[in-house]
Amino acid sequence: DVHIGEGTELISHVCLLPGTRIGRRCTVYPSAVLGGNPQDHKFRGEKSLLVIGDHNIIREGVTMHRAVGEGMATRISNDNMFMAYSHVGHNCEIGDNNTIASYVGLSGHVTVEDNTVFGGMVGVHQFCRIGKLAMLGGVSKVNQDVPPFMLADGVPARVIELNVIGLRRSGVPPASRTTLRQAYKLLYRSELNLSQAIARIEDELEMTEDLEYLITFLR
Repeated sequence: DVHIGEGTELISHVCLLPGTRIGRRCTVYPSAVLGGNPQDHKFRGEKSLLVIGDHNIIREGVTMHRAVGEGMATRISNDNMFMAYSHVGHNCEIGDNNTIASYVGLSGHVTVEDNTVFGGMVGVHQFCRIGKLAMLGGVSKVNQDVPPFMLADGVPARVIELNVIGLRRSGVPPASRTTLRQAYKLLYRSELNLSQAIARIEDELEMTEDLEYLITFLR
Protein backbone atom coordinates (compact mmCIF):
# COMPACT_ATOMS: atom_id res chain seq x y z
CA ASP A 1 0.00 0.00 0.00
CA VAL A 2 2.72 2.44 -1.08
CA HIS A 3 2.63 4.70 -4.14
CA ILE A 4 5.78 6.36 -5.52
CA GLY A 5 5.55 9.05 -8.20
CA GLU A 6 7.50 9.22 -11.45
CA GLY A 7 11.08 10.34 -11.10
CA THR A 8 11.25 10.02 -7.31
CA GLU A 9 14.60 8.68 -6.12
CA LEU A 10 15.08 6.55 -3.01
CA ILE A 11 18.84 6.70 -2.53
CA SER A 12 19.37 3.82 -0.09
CA HIS A 13 17.97 2.18 3.06
CA VAL A 14 14.67 4.09 2.93
CA CYS A 15 11.72 2.62 4.82
CA LEU A 16 8.28 3.25 3.29
CA LEU A 17 5.41 1.89 5.35
CA PRO A 18 1.81 1.14 4.29
CA GLY A 19 -0.32 4.19 3.57
CA THR A 20 2.54 6.26 2.17
CA ARG A 21 1.99 8.29 -1.02
CA ILE A 22 4.97 10.13 -2.55
CA GLY A 23 4.66 12.48 -5.52
CA ARG A 24 6.93 13.12 -8.48
CA ARG A 25 10.64 13.92 -8.48
CA CYS A 26 11.21 13.78 -4.76
CA THR A 27 14.58 12.69 -3.37
CA VAL A 28 14.64 10.59 -0.21
CA TYR A 29 17.99 10.03 1.50
CA PRO A 30 19.22 7.03 3.54
CA SER A 31 17.51 5.97 6.76
CA ALA A 32 14.37 8.07 6.26
CA VAL A 33 11.26 6.37 7.66
CA LEU A 34 8.04 7.53 6.03
CA GLY A 35 4.49 6.49 6.94
CA GLY A 36 5.15 5.10 10.41
CA ASN A 37 2.37 4.64 12.94
CA PRO A 38 1.44 7.87 14.73
CA GLN A 39 2.90 8.34 18.19
CA ASP A 40 -0.47 8.96 19.81
CA HIS A 41 -2.31 6.98 22.49
CA LYS A 42 -5.56 7.44 20.54
CA PHE A 43 -4.25 5.45 17.59
CA ARG A 44 -5.96 2.08 17.34
CA GLY A 45 -4.48 0.71 14.13
CA GLU A 46 -6.92 2.43 11.76
CA LYS A 47 -5.97 2.90 8.11
CA SER A 48 -4.60 6.38 7.48
CA LEU A 49 -2.21 8.09 5.10
CA LEU A 50 0.97 10.09 4.70
CA VAL A 51 0.60 12.11 1.49
CA ILE A 52 3.74 13.81 0.16
CA GLY A 53 3.63 16.09 -2.90
CA ASP A 54 6.17 16.79 -5.63
CA HIS A 55 9.80 17.98 -5.64
CA ASN A 56 10.42 17.44 -1.93
CA ILE A 57 13.90 16.78 -0.52
CA ILE A 58 13.86 14.47 2.49
CA ARG A 59 17.29 14.06 4.04
CA GLU A 60 18.90 11.39 6.21
CA GLY A 61 16.95 9.98 9.12
CA VAL A 62 13.80 12.06 8.61
CA THR A 63 10.62 10.56 10.11
CA MET A 64 7.08 11.36 8.97
CA HIS A 65 4.05 9.67 10.50
CA ARG A 66 0.62 8.82 9.18
CA ALA A 67 -2.47 10.44 10.67
CA VAL A 68 -4.71 9.42 13.54
CA GLY A 69 -8.29 8.75 12.40
CA GLU A 70 -9.73 6.40 9.80
CA GLY A 71 -8.98 7.75 6.32
CA MET A 72 -7.22 10.85 7.66
CA ALA A 73 -3.89 12.06 6.27
CA THR A 74 -0.69 13.81 7.25
CA ARG A 75 -0.07 16.09 4.24
CA ILE A 76 3.14 17.56 2.83
CA SER A 77 2.75 19.77 -0.25
CA ASN A 78 5.49 20.65 -2.78
CA ASP A 79 9.06 21.92 -2.97
CA ASN A 80 9.94 21.50 0.71
CA MET A 81 13.31 20.60 2.21
CA PHE A 82 13.42 18.50 5.37
CA MET A 83 16.98 18.38 6.69
CA ALA A 84 18.50 15.44 8.53
CA TYR A 85 16.62 13.92 11.48
CA SER A 86 13.68 16.30 11.38
CA HIS A 87 10.29 14.88 12.36
CA VAL A 88 6.74 15.47 11.10
CA GLY A 89 4.10 14.20 13.50
CA HIS A 90 0.66 12.79 12.78
CA ASN A 91 -2.04 14.93 11.14
CA CYS A 92 0.36 17.76 10.28
CA GLU A 93 -0.44 19.98 7.28
CA ILE A 94 2.61 21.48 5.57
CA GLY A 95 2.41 23.82 2.58
CA ASP A 96 4.92 24.71 -0.15
CA ASN A 97 8.53 25.91 -0.22
CA ASN A 98 9.32 25.41 3.46
CA THR A 99 12.82 24.81 4.83
CA ILE A 100 12.84 22.58 7.92
CA ALA A 101 16.32 22.35 9.43
CA SER A 102 17.90 19.41 11.23
CA TYR A 103 16.34 18.04 14.42
CA VAL A 104 13.17 20.12 14.10
CA GLY A 105 10.25 18.35 15.77
CA LEU A 106 6.68 19.07 14.64
CA SER A 107 4.15 17.59 17.03
CA GLY A 108 0.77 16.28 15.94
CA HIS A 109 -1.75 18.53 14.16
CA VAL A 110 0.77 21.31 13.45
CA THR A 111 -0.03 23.53 10.43
CA VAL A 112 2.83 25.12 8.49
CA GLU A 113 1.85 27.46 5.67
CA ASP A 114 4.19 28.46 2.79
CA ASN A 115 7.74 29.83 2.50
CA THR A 116 8.70 29.43 6.15
CA VAL A 117 12.18 28.79 7.53
CA PHE A 118 12.85 26.73 10.68
CA GLY A 119 16.22 26.93 12.38
CA GLY A 120 17.77 23.77 13.78
CA MET A 121 16.33 21.95 16.80
CA VAL A 122 13.06 23.92 16.91
CA GLY A 123 10.26 22.16 18.77
CA VAL A 124 6.64 22.97 17.90
CA HIS A 125 3.75 22.13 20.25
CA GLN A 126 0.75 20.24 18.90
CA PHE A 127 -2.01 22.24 17.12
CA CYS A 128 0.23 25.29 16.62
CA ARG A 129 0.06 27.18 13.31
CA ILE A 130 3.07 28.74 11.60
CA GLY A 131 2.03 31.46 9.15
CA LYS A 132 3.51 31.97 5.71
CA LEU A 133 6.89 33.69 5.40
CA ALA A 134 7.53 33.28 9.12
CA MET A 135 11.02 32.44 10.35
CA LEU A 136 11.85 30.55 13.56
CA GLY A 137 15.25 30.94 15.20
CA GLY A 138 17.21 27.82 16.10
CA VAL A 139 16.52 25.98 19.37
CA SER A 140 13.22 27.82 19.81
CA LYS A 141 10.34 26.31 21.80
CA VAL A 142 7.13 27.17 19.94
CA ASN A 143 4.00 26.75 22.06
CA GLN A 144 1.76 29.38 20.41
CA ASP A 145 0.85 30.28 16.84
CA VAL A 146 3.44 32.31 14.93
CA PRO A 147 1.71 34.83 12.64
CA PRO A 148 2.65 35.28 8.98
CA PHE A 149 5.65 37.46 8.08
CA MET A 150 7.11 37.40 11.61
CA LEU A 151 10.48 36.36 13.03
CA ALA A 152 10.18 34.41 16.29
CA ASP A 153 12.93 33.19 18.60
CA GLY A 154 13.58 32.03 22.14
CA VAL A 155 12.40 29.68 24.88
CA PRO A 156 9.50 30.08 24.81
CA ALA A 157 9.45 31.59 21.32
CA ARG A 158 8.26 35.18 21.01
CA VAL A 159 7.88 37.42 17.97
CA ILE A 160 10.92 39.70 17.97
CA GLU A 161 10.82 41.34 14.54
CA LEU A 162 9.23 41.46 11.12
CA ASN A 163 10.86 38.96 8.73
CA VAL A 164 12.15 41.75 6.50
CA ILE A 165 14.73 39.68 4.61
CA GLY A 166 12.23 36.93 3.87
CA LEU A 167 9.66 39.45 2.65
CA ARG A 168 12.21 41.11 0.37
CA ARG A 169 13.42 37.82 -1.08
CA SER A 170 9.83 36.74 -1.77
CA GLY A 171 9.15 39.89 -3.77
CA VAL A 172 6.75 41.60 -1.36
CA PRO A 173 6.60 45.24 -2.58
CA PRO A 174 8.22 47.96 -0.46
CA ALA A 175 4.90 49.67 0.26
CA SER A 176 3.44 46.45 1.59
CA ARG A 177 6.54 45.81 3.70
CA THR A 178 6.19 49.28 5.21
CA THR A 179 2.55 48.64 6.09
CA LEU A 180 3.41 45.29 7.65
CA ARG A 181 6.11 46.95 9.77
CA GLN A 182 3.58 49.48 11.04
CA ALA A 183 1.22 46.63 11.88
CA TYR A 184 4.04 44.79 13.66
CA LYS A 185 4.68 47.82 15.86
CA LEU A 186 1.02 48.07 16.84
CA LEU A 187 0.85 44.34 17.58
CA TYR A 188 4.13 43.89 19.46
CA ARG A 189 5.56 47.26 20.43
CA SER A 190 2.51 48.99 21.89
CA GLU A 191 0.54 48.53 25.08
CA LEU A 192 -2.48 47.30 23.11
CA ASN A 193 -4.06 43.87 23.43
CA LEU A 194 -4.72 41.85 20.27
CA SER A 195 -8.25 43.09 19.58
CA GLN A 196 -7.24 46.70 20.20
CA ALA A 197 -4.22 46.38 17.91
CA ILE A 198 -6.32 44.89 15.12
CA ALA A 199 -8.82 47.74 15.46
CA ARG A 200 -6.04 50.32 15.22
CA ILE A 201 -4.55 48.56 12.20
CA GLU A 202 -7.87 48.60 10.38
CA ASP A 203 -8.51 52.25 11.25
CA GLU A 204 -5.07 53.67 10.55
CA LEU A 205 -3.29 51.58 7.89
CA GLU A 206 -3.89 51.19 4.20
CA MET A 207 -5.23 47.68 3.67
CA THR A 208 -3.03 45.53 1.43
CA GLU A 209 -3.46 41.90 0.48
CA ASP A 210 -0.66 40.87 2.85
CA LEU A 211 -2.04 42.91 5.73
CA GLU A 212 -5.49 41.45 5.23
CA TYR A 213 -3.94 37.97 5.29
CA LEU A 214 -2.20 38.77 8.58
CA ILE A 215 -5.40 40.06 10.21
CA THR A 216 -7.37 37.00 9.07
CA PHE A 217 -4.73 34.71 10.58
CA LEU A 218 -4.74 36.64 13.88
CA ARG A 219 -8.50 36.48 14.14
